[in-house]
Amino acid sequence: MKRLTVILAMGLLFTLTGCETMKGLGKDIQKAGQALEKKADE
Repeated sequence: MKRLTVILAMGLLFTLTGCETMKGLGKDIQKAGQALEKKADE
């Protein structure tokens, strides 16, 4: 039972970390797109 709890906790941790990573990647891509738009407008 203890082993199952540890495995579930690790899975949850990796899932939450992955979500935060993807959110950060999305923000980086959005910033790059805004920079391209700004350069195109100049």
